[in-house]
Amino acid sequence: MSEHFDFGDPGLRADRFAYYRRFRETDPVHRTPHGYWMLFRYEDAEALLKSPAASSDFPANPNWARARGGPTSPVVRAASKWLLMQDGPAHRRLRRVVGKLFTPKVIERMRTRVPEIVDRLLAGVDDAREVDLMSTLAFPVPIAVVSELIGVPEPDREALRVWSESMGHVIDRTVTPRRLIAMNKAEPRIRAYTAGMLADVDTVTGPEDNLVSLMARSDAGFTEEEIAANVGLVYNAGHETTANLIGNGMLALLRDPGALDALRADPSLMNTAVEELSRFDPSARFACRVLTDDVEIGGKEIPAGEAVFVAFDAVGRDPERYPDPDRLDLRRTGVRSLAFSAGPHHCIGKMLAQVEAGGVFGTLLARYPKIELAVDEPRYREHFNLRMLEELPLRLSR
Repeated sequence: MSEHFDFGDPGLRADRFAYYRRFRETDPVHRTPHGYWMLFRYEDAEALLKSPAASSDFPANPNWARARGGPTSPVVRAASKWLLMQDGPAHRRLRRVVGKLFTPKVIERMRTRVPEIVDRLLAGVDDAREVDLMSTLAFPVPIAVVSELIGVPEPDREALRVWSESMGHVIDRTVTPRRLIAMNKAEPRIRAYTAGMLADVDTVTGPEDNLVSLMARSDAGFTEEEIAANVGLVYNAGHETTANLIGNGMLALLRDPGALDALRADPSLMNTAVEELSRFDPSARFACRVLTDDVEIGGKEIPAGEAVFVAFDAVGRDPERYPDPDRLDLRRTGVRSLAFSAGPHHCIGKMLAQVEAGGVFGTLLARYPKIELAVDEPRYREHFNLRMLEELPLRLSR
């Protein structure tokens, strides 16, 4: 293992928790030779994410923009208008309106709606049949939910999924030429699709019907470009990380039969269970912020202009925050998983993601007394930031 953290280190791939543990114990606020910083402790990560000096405005960085086609490229222009990449008043202006998609009323409606979606998707599944959780439920359920919230009819969902996933790679540390072309082709398609929705916005009956009508009717004066950019963002963010939460969470439960049995015996554990599962195996690996001012974290002064990464896998296993952190404990109290971030950019859809994951787990456990892994080692997709299963074959029997 090298002295310095390296995203490409074989040790990180071989055993990420051991790799992170070494840095957390010896150099928890670590500056790499590549010029960025890494944080491995919960307390330090939370301090960064809540700091007023922590900026998410990456499109303002000329080097970042240049690597993605330049400041006038379609994808950089769109990303500069994302809720995810706004700071201060601009961020609050967007969040105030987008947040109306995730009101308690909507969340409660989805507690009923998600099991209905799961039951429909499972209607053709035979007993004892091998089923891939990812393609059968983990992706289709969040896509159905976010489509309903945005107002995307079923025939259009696959196209919007492909376009939004292409654009989602804009946050990767490095962007390959092929992905650069794909994301800059996808953005105009999302913009054109949203323009069609805006043309029909007057037919939407209520101000809370979908994201497009909310933004179009808001007094915040959103442009068509802003609306299109955030439709693409919400569509992508609204299904990818939730799909990973469902896949990683189910895998963790199946590898710990005691936890699975406890959840089956006591469904009231579901809310704390989903929070614990997001700590135990987060959907995303990292978050990054650029400092607009000097900040002291963990006894070290980090200068303005520096990029700082939070390693979610590391902070979720910090023994100073979570006793016996390598144990999955569905009854663990006081879990506040940073996998949903913290501070101004705390995930706006966290409660909805938990309802979706809980709805999938709860319906499966109620429907199938026996759920088994059908493979020894499931395959993961190659992705810089998302911990994403390629497939999760299960045997379901009654």
